[in-house]
Amino acid sequence: MDDAVFRAIADPTRRILIDELAARDDQSLFELCVRLMQGHGIAVSRQAVAKHLAVLEQAGLVQTRRIGRTRVHHLDLDPLRSAWQGWGRPLTESE
Repeated sequence: MDDAVFRAIADPTRRILIDELAARDDQSLFELCVRLMQGHGIAVSRQAVAKHLAVLEQAGLVQTRRIGRTRVHHLDLDPLRSAWQGWGRPLTESE
């Protein structure tokens, strides 16, 4: 699972999506596309953002649920914390 987390956060667009969901959780695909364009000047198709969200979801960092006809995306940082504890902690302890 740690490999999937690190692979997911390796992409700068996915890191921005994580930041956007951390700032305001439970956003739709459309809302995230607008925030990428307006807030970061990144023109990305909905299909590309959907693929990025799928990678984040496979890593456990994003959960998707339906509210009516809209799918909203929720950030879950537990997999990132777990990956950091498993990999990052030994680095900080050796200093």
